[in-house]
Amino acid sequence: MPSRARVSAFRIQERADRSANGLVRQDEARHVAFGLGHLEHRSTVGPRLRGRLRAAVERRHEALTHTAGLNAEVFDALVLLAACSWNPRAIERGWRAVQRLQADMDQGRPHRLSRLGFPDDEAAALSALHTRNFM
Repeated sequence: MPSRARVSAFRIQERADRSANGLVRQDEARHVAFGLGHLEHRSTVGPRLRGRLRAAVERRHEALTHTAGLNAEVFDALVLLAACSWNPRAIERGWRAVQRLQADMDQGRPHRLSRLGFPDDEAAALSALHTRNFM
């Protein structure tokens, strides 16, 4: 049976991890919002921007065609971070959380591309070229 001090230290660490994760999510959302706002503004000023963005997405896809999805080590690390535990049930919850994250990202990309003025079909096609490495 773990000591009270050890349990207390674990709970403090758990709260700190949750707090840090929340701040990271907030910071990442701020970066995405800034970048998207900047590109929305630039696309109204420079109509050729969408063509350059399309070409950049296609070049990146071509350069990374050898990548076959999310690196296994990164996937496992994300699962463990989401699980916050080595407990099998927690790991299962972590796995589901990573699956939701990937689905959310897959749904968000075409929406953001549409906001930049890409027609829905083109936004979906460009989104499909996204590499699965979270970069």
